[in-house]
Amino acid sequence: MHTFKLSGRCAVVIGGTSGLGKAIALGLAEAGADVVASSRRKQEVDRMAHEIETLGRKTLRVESDVRNRESLQKLHDAVLSQFGRIDILVNSAGITYHQPAVKLPEERWSELLDVNLNGTFRACQIFGATMLKQKRGAIINLASLATFLAFRGVAAYCVSKAGIGALTKSLALEWASDGVRVNAIAPGIFPTSMSEGLVRGTERGKDLLYRTPMGRFGSPSEIAGAVIYLASDEAAFVNGQILVIDGGFLINGVNS
Repeated sequence: MHTFKLSGRCAVVIGGTSGLGKAIALGLAEAGADVVASSRRKQEVDRMAHEIETLGRKTLRVESDVRNRESLQKLHDAVLSQFGRIDILVNSAGITYHQPAVKLPEERWSELLDVNLNGTFRACQIFGATMLKQKRGAIINLASLATFLAFRGVAAYCVSKAGIGALTKSLALEWASDGVRVNAIAPGIFPTSMSEGLVRGTERGKDLLYRTPMGRFGSPSEIAGAVIYLASDEAAFVNGQILVIDGGFLINGVNS
């Protein structure tokens, strides 16, 4: 019987202490996995660890910064030492800037790409090396509607998310023969602390709602199920895919 359970698995969620990453980390724990939710802020890491332990799962309290390879390696080594394996990696750390491309300072462009795209690659490389040795593992990256579409005023973000789509497919191709699957989810409009100011009560938000056939924004709790599926044995033959969770946004053509 297929139950999508993750009992006995060890999962790491980078950027897992807020927004969609938090919902994903808690969802994985509820599905039975031991979960390490990591981010830059110790207070948030400690708070999430407590929530995970409240669910009866094991965890660790280790901060990390995706711009710092040493901190990701430290996180990896701590998890491997404690649990003896790493079964699931979710890359959900990310930032955005809303600014016309012609005015975007190059340092901000570089910073965003370093966090969103390079940070995802660093984590995949570090944790993927262990998964390749294990001959088993599931990596889920956080893509976006911007992986497929352009959005005004967020050129660097769109480029970073398009890159994550390409990275996901490239790693899936390289690593499949060694038992490591790499997939991504592409959320639609899910207001979080990073995006809420852009979409709540704004003209941009009204336009996004109009283009979403379900007529509402997503709730973070509606993300976890897709990640659980991609991390589970029920998705054992799913590789290199970008699963869109958008209320129908991408299928929408003309509304009238």
